[in-house]
Amino acid sequence: MNNCENYRFIERHRPFRDLTFKFYSDGKLTIIDNTAEEVISPKELRGESYDFYVRRRIAFIKQDLHEKRDKYA
Repeated sequence: MNNCENYRFIERHRPFRDLTFKFYSDGKLTIIDNTAEEVISPKELRGESYDFYVRRRIAFIKQDLHEKRDKYA
C-alpha cells in the first residue's frame, strides 16, 4: 500500500506561491503549485519553501528508518 502525506505551504515572501507537497511512502514526491495548477520540481524551490521541503524530507526519512528498524529488529 502506498500512503501519502500532504502538506500545504504558502510562501510569505515573493513570489508568494501556494504549494502542496505530497510525500509518498515509496519515497516519491510531488510538489504542486496550487495557483498555477502545475507540478514543479524541488530545483524550482527557493528560500523558505526549499527549507520546508528539506525539513519535511528529513523527517520523512527518519520516520521511514524508525519503521524499518522496528520491523526488522
